[in-house]
Amino acid sequence: MFDLNDIALFVQVVRCGSFAEAARRLGMPSNTLSRRIQQLEARLGTRLMQRSTRKLTLTSAGQAFHERCAGAVDGLVEAGQALLTGSQEPSGLVRVAATADFFDFFPIEWVADFLGAHPLVRLDFVLSDAKADLIAEQIDVAFRGGPLRDSGYVARQLLGARSGGMVASPAYLAARGTPGRLQELASHDCVTPAHPSGPTTWHLAGPDGVEEEVQVAGRFTGNTAQALRRATLAGLGIALLPPAMTRLDIQAGLLVPVLPQYQRTSPGLSVIYPSRRHLPLAVSAFIGLVLEKLSDEEALPDVLRSERAERHAPRTTKGRSIKLRTPASSGR
Repeated sequence: MFDLNDIALFVQVVRCGSFAEAARRLGMPSNTLSRRIQQLEARLGTRLMQRSTRKLTLTSAGQAFHERCAGAVDGLVEAGQALLTGSQEPSGLVRVAATADFFDFFPIEWVADFLGAHPLVRLDFVLSDAKADLIAEQIDVAFRGGPLRDSGYVARQLLGARSGGMVASPAYLAARGTPGRLQELASHDCVTPAHPSGPTTWHLAGPDGVEEEVQVAGRFTGNTAQALRRATLAGLGIALLPPAMTRLDIQAGLLVPVLPQYQRTSPGLSVIYPSRRHLPLAVSAFIGLVLEKLSDEEALPDVLRSERAERHAPRTTKGRSIKLRTPASSGR
């Protein structure tokens, strides 16, 4: 028979990242906590954690066990809180991982409305273009682009695949000339994400639908899409950016399309979370907000609304289809 308290202790250790921090928050000796986890591992017949002096690392069994148990533990805690307060009001902290430029597309007013409707909820946005480790960083909800390899999580697609094109400032093109062929990009400065292993390779589909690749380099790299956009506006080179980010700049004449017959298909956007079962009410409410807003055409920001309209519009060709951060706490 398993001791449910030991399972709750295991979840807390994972969230805190160390026995010492978990013991401090729980108000119990660290060696007692460690012994309880060892007892749980003995009952399960498998090691859940790899322990070292610097950090804890979950084994594959430990990660799977945590994914199944964490929501259940939160559900039990929330059920107790609901009985104490006599309500089913969403409450606690929701940690959200998203890209650094997330609030360029997701209106902050939606967040304000959500917090106004749920006064007991706190949101902590972890904004970075690096892929977050949902367990290690205690993330409840994450926005991800590209192929989703986290098979242990629930994924809901928010936006489908999008095309991206090359752009440059008029000043850059006046000084360096406009490339007429894809191969000419090799002699231009290109604004790209940092690529420690060497030159960046762009994979682009040409007018005939065949993918071509070209190696590019430049004198400016950055780790966020907004940094690349601003560098391009400043005339530092040619960039490959999503249309949602450059549409208004092109309309204002601040950026100019380069070789528009070449496009890169960017992956869509999905929201992922640990499980449909035992989701804390606050997490479930936030996911509901995201799905509601991004499925409502009229609620979308202009940059996303026009992009979606273009994506669903009939296309004919010649016979071819072609950190906001709030103080974190252990409460959830």
